[in-house]
Amino acid sequence: MQNMTFFGLSIFVLASFCLLSTCSKPVGVHLRNMDSFIRAVQQVEDSDPGMSPLALVRALRRTAGHDDAMTIHFLGASNNLSDAEVLETTMLNASRFSFFDKAIHHIVTDYGEERGVVLAPDGTTVALAPLLLGIESGLRAKIEGKPANGIFPLTLARTLGLSFLSLQDFPPRYRMGPSGCWDNVEHPKVFSLSRLPTLATDAMINGGMDGVVLGMNLSNQSESEKPKALSKILKGYYSFTLHEGQGLDAVTSHISPKRREISRAFLEALDLHSQVMETLALVWKLEKTEWIAWDTGVGQAVKDGLKAFVHIYWDCPQIIRRCQWGAKSLQDTPIPLSLPLHFLYVHHTYEPSSPCMSFPQCSRDMRAMQRFHQEDRGWSDIGYNFVVGSDGYVYEGRGWKYLGTHTRGHNSLGYGVSIIGNYTATLPSRHAMDLLRHRLVHCAVNGGGLSANFTIHGHRQVVNTSCPGDAFFSEIRSWEHFRF
Repeated sequence: MQNMTFFGLSIFVLASFCLLSTCSKPVGVHLRNMDSFIRAVQQVEDSDPGMSPLALVRALRRTAGHDDAMTIHFLGASNNLSDAEVLETTMLNASRFSFFDKAIHHIVTDYGEERGVVLAPDGTTVALAPLLLGIESGLRAKIEGKPANGIFPLTLARTLGLSFLSLQDFPPRYRMGPSGCWDNVEHPKVFSLSRLPTLATDAMINGGMDGVVLGMNLSNQSESEKPKALSKILKGYYSFTLHEGQGLDAVTSHISPKRREISRAFLEALDLHSQVMETLALVWKLEKTEWIAWDTGVGQAVKDGLKAFVHIYWDCPQIIRRCQWGAKSLQDTPIPLSLPLHFLYVHHTYEPSSPCMSFPQCSRDMRAMQRFHQEDRGWSDIGYNFVVGSDGYVYEGRGWKYLGTHTRGHNSLGYGVSIIGNYTATLPSRHAMDLLRHRLVHCAVNGGGLSANFTIHGHRQVVNTSCPGDAFFSEIRSWEHFRF
């Protein structure tokens, strides 16, 4: 593969992806968001109140045709339960079989459309197959009183390992991803990837992390605790309300905006390299995957891939892409930055003055700021490189590579990052500040965007302004890398 062209290797990867799933041409689709999926699950539960969540999730696996050798190895065949067969008939009679099949079965079409994924209420995109495999693994472990040994292999290890091996000649960070864009976030039907797919798309990794979190939660429940209905498990994790003034600081339960930090807490103690290698050996044994070249290069490919995975999906915060929050196009040609930069300029938005607590609210605020910067200020785009919401996410502005319009006279020297809200008298939530102070900064340094000895300045230190507000500026003075 050393001399294979980018195009040739991309075709090989897409073909490998097709072997693991299915490639096809576009067909009609239903509304593809998590709320619609949860409602459909709840309708099935209402039609048979006595059905256990394990029987339901197992029947969904059968409906989507996910009885591959490795899944059966850990979870057993999905048609072993008689009530699952009854449930499948119920779904067919209610015209639900087709919905669940299309909703869960993960494929990427020849046209770059990713299916088997849904838009979650928090603005992220999640593949349902690894999510449900994690839940089934956790439920089975709880009921049988055994360790949930299949959770990591079924949710993440197999997908990551095969993706690492399929693109060994590419830089590790390109062996995972990509993300993509929905045609309409209010009525999502088509999710288009931003480049040729790997086996471990962002949605597959999000679904895998969620499967780990929910599966581990279920497996760790006490024997006396009865598992909730599947719809309630999903609602508790994806459908929540954050309250102004507290945000994620007041949340002790496991919810989707915390997937990166919680999945890391569950998995970091494991020897991930050994776990992925053992999973690949099991795949090779059970599925006779001939394209896995089992030689000394496998271990290094897994090692390099896991290092990139930890950086991209655990060290870095989840960044909501421009297409997700509804950004307008730039009105001029973007100017590249000369990296690494040596400064980080901290702002507050002042207007909008209130912290944003949800993806819809934060997206509205981002569009309002872009409109103000473009139409009133006459700038080509929203000024900031990144904006931090109180919903647990960072929002992409100009991004890592391009010059912003945030700190007059200093735009080419550093990134401009703002937290939504007016922080003259009050502080942002601790979680929002940590996203900026630790996660985004760590991501920038390790990714080559900021130098290791960078300096943090408040906007007011270099421009005549009160930004980032008295309370917030007093706080950042205690931060590492702050300089007067």
